[in-house]
Amino acid sequence: MYIKKINIKNFRLLENVELSLENRTTVFVGRNNSGKTSLTELFRRLLNDKKPSFNLEDFSLSSLDKFWCAYKNFQKNEDENKTREILPFIEVLLLVNYEANNSSYGPLSEFIIDLNPDCNETLIKVRYELAKGKLQQLFEDIEVGEESTPEVQKTKFFKFLKSRISEHYGASIYAEDLNDSNNQKELSLLNLHALLQSGFISAQRGLDDAVGKDGSEQQKNNVIWSTLEQLFTTISNSENQHDKAILEDLESVIQSLKDDIDKGINEHLSNLLPTFFMFGYPGLSDPNLSTETTLDIGRLLKNHTKVHYEGINGINLPESYNGLGTRNLIYILLQLFNFYKDFTAKISIPGMNLIFIEEPEVHLHPQLQQVFIDKLSNISESFANTFPDRPDWPVQFVVTTHSSHIANKAQFEAIRYFLTKPKNGSENIRYTVIKDLKEGLSDTPKPDKEFLHKYMVLTGCDLLFADKVVLIEGATERIMFPEIIKKVDAAAKENFPKLSSQYVSIMEVGGAHAHKFLNLMNFLDLSTLIITDIDSVGSDSKACEVSAGVCTSNSCIKSWFRNDFSPVQLIKKSDDEKTKGRVRLCYQIPEQDSDDCGRSFEDAFILANYSNFGLTKVNATEAYNRAKNIKKTNFAIRYGIDQPDWHVPLYIKQGLCWLAASDINPPPQKQNDVERVEV
Repeated sequence: MYIKKINIKNFRLLENVELSLENRTTVFVGRNNSGKTSLTELFRRLLNDKKPSFNLEDFSLSSLDKFWCAYKNFQKNEDENKTREILPFIEVLLLVNYEANNSSYGPLSEFIIDLNPDCNETLIKVRYELAKGKLQQLFEDIEVGEESTPEVQKTKFFKFLKSRISEHYGASIYAEDLNDSNNQKELSLLNLHALLQSGFISAQRGLDDAVGKDGSEQQKNNVIWSTLEQLFTTISNSENQHDKAILEDLESVIQSLKDDIDKGINEHLSNLLPTFFMFGYPGLSDPNLSTETTLDIGRLLKNHTKVHYEGINGINLPESYNGLGTRNLIYILLQLFNFYKDFTAKISIPGMNLIFIEEPEVHLHPQLQQVFIDKLSNISESFANTFPDRPDWPVQFVVTTHSSHIANKAQFEAIRYFLTKPKNGSENIRYTVIKDLKEGLSDTPKPDKEFLHKYMVLTGCDLLFADKVVLIEGATERIMFPEIIKKVDAAAKENFPKLSSQYVSIMEVGGAHAHKFLNLMNFLDLSTLIITDIDSVGSDSKACEVSAGVCTSNSCIKSWFRNDFSPVQLIKKSDDEKTKGRVRLCYQIPEQDSDDCGRSFEDAFILANYSNFGLTKVNATEAYNRAKNIKKTNFAIRYGIDQPDWHVPLYIKQGLCWLAASDINPPPQKQNDVERVEV
């Protein structure tokens, strides 16, 4: 059995989200503050040993007004049930898939309440809501000052309410019939904990040592040994025969040590102890004092045992002497092994194990990051092969990451993309949207999907973490692009948004492949600029000047317009025709006050800077002929680094201005405003 789908309502940015989980590993990606950590924290609260508890701040911002509306109803003595219906709640729905016709469902059996023999899914509802009969206590004696403004009243109201949420709200657990939502069965947290065990490896793992101002190490963070301590505790509580045997062997060793210590200490300490008759006190007989040593395995391991790495010549190195990346990886693997031992050591085995791993990339170099995510799904099988006497480990891993190397190595089907959007256009209230790449790319042809995945793995692109994206032709544009952005930003108006202050991912994809990214960009809801070449060809399909061309050989342009237009027709295409949703297509157009148009970036660059090349006027033929003999890399280095005194070609300038202003207020400049910018 495994968790197939999760639905969350009203928790922080997760106002109303739904996501599916893979039956082994799911990867959460997205920009900072997009809700990934919130989702992990939600399950940490729900599945801890104590009862779930939330604060007023944990409710989504858009749901807070419902408290106020319910309070106003309460003041008017409205029907209690109607008032309760207004109050917000935090809710988690878990859709669990299980094997039909199983002889035993274990702890899941309590949650299966439907009578449909063909159904192999059940719904678990966890709702944090106002406890029954607590409406009066929630709102009584709240004074907001009726003479105050509504804003002041609300401020006072929420100050009163803040301390009352955890006191009067509580978690309720239900099993719900998928075929009939009215058929519900209330269960306890014990039922949920018996079914679903969790584990969390947080992003802040305390791997580095504290260092004083003088550079000396102030504190050793023996996090690896701490994990081994947890593992020992797990074995101590285990009912597994193999674990019991290990514990018995340890106790035997300790007992042997204890006997030796008692014998040696008694022999030598007896000479130190006084004989009491020497005091001459009447009636006091000699008590014959002796010593007995008490050794506790747990305290012995905790206080007097440390992990060392094997060295040479009998010199072993302390845990802290290894690199942070190695320590991080060892720590994660030991934690996973501890979770496995804890799960399989129980008398009553839980039905599922959900483990969250936050930012495993910490201190790991890129190749090791890719190996980690690649091997993670095989860990369960590895443990099963090593310990065949133990039950299966039905584990699901959820990995949150900011690493493009991990995100790109994971299969598209396993990625869930988090992004935030403003609520009703207000930047003050935002909510999270979770996009499932498995569903979003379902219509993408398999060869294109395979191309995208291979490209992202090979290039390590940061597409899934960017605010905006630029797809470019080749190495020339890539080398020169930092200087191009710098020039466009410098020439823009004072209040116009700058690309240099936005997270823009530059991807070199070529004109033959850019169109393969369109479905992905639209699905990810990313503002995207495609900068490509018009690539004019003659009737013989050979490259030629734009004025002599009969069509284009550029695959992206053909795919965009779904028709063969001549270069002259392409030049006349409007901005609206070159924009689809949040994607804009740019290719060469004539410079200002000219009809001459370049075929590629190089001859368009010459036309925009003709005087730099010894030309007295704009001349497309001369630019075309010169561009054919240009060595692209040398050209890019010369003008991108050595000689930065030049103007950006108009088609790139227009495209970047559009991209800079997309998604940001003030609105984009008008076309004539862009054309007046001298770059």
